Amino acid sequence: MWAKLMEVENAYVAEMWKELFHAEALAVLVVPASGWEKAAELEPHTIYVPWGKLHVAREIMRKV
Repeated sequence: MWAKLMEVENAYVAEMWKELFHAEALAVLVVPASGWEKAAELEPHTIYVPWGKLHVAREIMRKV
């Protein structure tokens, strides 16, 4: 199960966070606000992490 971590303003910021979390060996799921069929790079995206790793993601964000 995935837990919502944060919403970001566009795909570029989402990709930055995704790369940071992957560097720390944390799985990430990025979902565009309008869904995959009508996704645009400049629309808001939501970042999800595994439910059991939510505390790890918050700790990584706190250190940044």
